[in-house]
Amino acid sequence: MSRLAAFFLLAAALPAETVAIKAARLFDGRSNLLQQPGLVVVSDARIVSVGPASAIPPGARTIDLGDATLLPGFMDAHTHLSIDFSVDATGSRLEQLQRTVPERTLQSAVNARKTLQAGFTTVRDLGGQDFINVGLKEGILKGYIEGPRVLTVAYSIGTTGGHCDFSNGFRFDLLAPGYESPAIGNGPDAMRAAVRWNVKYGAEVIKVCATGGVLSLNDDVDSPQLTQEELDALVDQSHLMKKKTAAHAHGAEGAKRAIRAGIDSIEHGSFLDEDAMKLMIQKGTYYVPTLMAAEGLKMGLAGGRLDPRQARKARLAIDAVGVTVRKAVAMGVRMAFGTDSAVYPHGGNAGEFRLLVESGMSAMDALKAATSVDAELFGISDRLGTLQAGKLADIIAVPGDPAADIRQTEKVFFVMKEGVIYRNDRRP
Repeated sequence: MSRLAAFFLLAAALPAETVAIKAARLFDGRSNLLQQPGLVVVSDARIVSVGPASAIPPGARTIDLGDATLLPGFMDAHTHLSIDFSVDATGSRLEQLQRTVPERTLQSAVNARKTLQAGFTTVRDLGGQDFINVGLKEGILKGYIEGPRVLTVAYSIGTTGGHCDFSNGFRFDLLAPGYESPAIGNGPDAMRAAVRWNVKYGAEVIKVCATGGVLSLNDDVDSPQLTQEELDALVDQSHLMKKKTAAHAHGAEGAKRAIRAGIDSIEHGSFLDEDAMKLMIQKGTYYVPTLMAAEGLKMGLAGGRLDPRQARKARLAIDAVGVTVRKAVAMGVRMAFGTDSAVYPHGGNAGEFRLLVESGMSAMDALKAATSVDAELFGISDRLGTLQAGKLADIIAVPGDPAADIRQTEKVFFVMKEGVIYRNDRRP
């Protein structure tokens, strides 16, 4: 037997380490009250027991985090890890073209690590180019780099000249033919083909641009971009292939078409009207308001980094979205947590908590939105989203009590993902 084979046999025979994580409080992801004191026992990658009644097994290593709160790893339903705020989101068109694929790939690894260090252990990546997001997901899974668990869409789907058409705004003969995305098409059959193409190349979620957007150049921010038949076909094909769907939709009419089609979540929703919200409640559609995107747009406006066409649309969306979200919260629309990272600098994801609370959500509901609610939206609540025995050990800690001060979520100091500690600022 080779030495390498003997090493792996020995490693397999060793018992998994058991770790007991203690803190003053614990939020389990589903309750309306914090448990005191907080205790989670972890063995290998999974949670063994939770709560003050749990017994610490003999020989377990104990990590005492003191005056802190343990929580499930946060989730973000709307990120763009392969896109960078300073260049891709608010930079010039020339700057975007000058960056090579290897450079953007290396930057995405930095963005992923920032996101994990901020306490976000699972994210949906809702679109990029050159399959960097798919490669990033695989690189994290295989341990090449540190980052959150990634559910990716590969390429966003849209119509010719629409918000998801990356060749928008360039002279028609400037870009190489391969730059035209196969995820861009027109008609129901093209939408089905785009879904199949994305799934073929690694998509776990399907995203469609149902309306115009802020940072694209050739459209109105709230204009519908797909017909009802196109959206019906896209959602039907996605669900046939057991994939969840998300619709970028600022405008009410485009959002309503997506909701009628059975879309799983509406992203942004800046101009949703009351009829759209009632339809969302009726259909069980999740709302991902991405309030941090408005913060990023404010930075772009202040720095003079936006094209005049983008700036006009940014001001309209910023003025509308706060009112829309407050109304959605008051009406009881199902709120999920997503930020649109890249439209603001990566790593600041937790700023969304404060904005949701300022929009009328309770602190506990905001915490649920980023844990158990997102897990339901993602279709992974059987293994993540709450601190329960048998689930994967994604555990984070913040100082003090986030139910009393939601901004404690911006001070994550302990991060464990699947039983591996990636951050512990209170390590002896």
